[in-house]
Amino acid sequence: MEIAEKVDRIYLDKCPYLCYSPHMDGGLDSVGRRKRRPGAPGIHVSTIRKEYRGKVYENVFLRQSYREGGKVHKRTVGSLKGLPPMMVEQFRRILRGETLVPASEAFEVVRSFPHGHVAAVLGTLHKLELEKLLATRPSRERDLAVAMIVGRIIDPCSKLATSRSLEEETAFTSLGETLGLERVDEDDLYGAMDWLITRQHRIEDKLAKRHLEDGCLVLYDVSSTYYTGTECSLAKFGHDRDGKVGFPQIEFGLLCNREGCPVAIEVFEGNVADPKTLGSQIKKVRDRFGLGRVVMVGDRGMITEARIREELSPVEGLDWITALRGPAIRKLAEEGAIQLSLFDQRDLAEISAPQ
Repeated sequence: MEIAEKVDRIYLDKCPYLCYSPHMDGGLDSVGRRKRRPGAPGIHVSTIRKEYRGKVYENVFLRQSYREGGKVHKRTVGSLKGLPPMMVEQFRRILRGETLVPASEAFEVVRSFPHGHVAAVLGTLHKLELEKLLATRPSRERDLAVAMIVGRIIDPCSKLATSRSLEEETAFTSLGETLGLERVDEDDLYGAMDWLITRQHRIEDKLAKRHLEDGCLVLYDVSSTYYTGTECSLAKFGHDRDGKVGFPQIEFGLLCNREGCPVAIEVFEGNVADPKTLGSQIKKVRDRFGLGRVVMVGDRGMITEARIREELSPVEGLDWITALRGPAIRKLAEEGAIQLSLFDQRDLAEISAPQ
């Protein structure tokens, strides 16, 4: 049979690894190539690119080399036009002599970690440049702090459970491997928290520079959490917010910008009244953050008449927004400063009063 016979069919739909003509003399070898014999060289993949009016056109062909009259000639035996690039590359590799096998046969999956949620949180963290807020230079302490932040978002748990989730033997996400953490125990995490404490002022100053500006609103409020240990000097019995009767507590005040983004935090003894924490925040905003004019926003339990009189009014450039207590509203109504009919159609009205 003549070697130059045209290929009648390419079996692409049944097997993307196989390409031959049933009429080609000699059949195929083990890797799908034309069996070599004198006068019958193998088939190869040829890519031809042409440029026309600034646009490049590409065609992929199966070509066969043969010798005739002492010279080497080539002829096209099939076209691979329209096939995905990956399939074309498979043809190319097979015809070069490679043996392709499915990935499921080449690899054994021993263990796999969920990664999507880790990638999403880490990606957002990188976009916010949170690592640079913690420290400009990479370190193990910074990586551990990042791991605790991400862990708090994807699976809040104790430091012991967090350390186990980062250990290679007990990990259930890709977080530890992604951050390059090796051996991690709870003492490492507590050590990273001690490292953060030494950098707190620098971190807060960076956050204030990024999120606060002169004349802005600063939101401030206090919360608390109960404490079950015995070694914390700040743990005191005070106003219970958690419903945990019989446990001491610690309080913490949080400063945020007008969008609610945290900027600074400070911890207080558990028996300190909320208004007593306001003075240190005013000093922090004015002296540390260097804001000459600012508007403090707090609830009626925070910004009381005593705080306004003693700590807010004397400071030039410091304004405030708060809510009035019931007796103060009643007094304004009795003095005629508030006309209750103003609220018949609207829930908001502006009034002025000397006191």
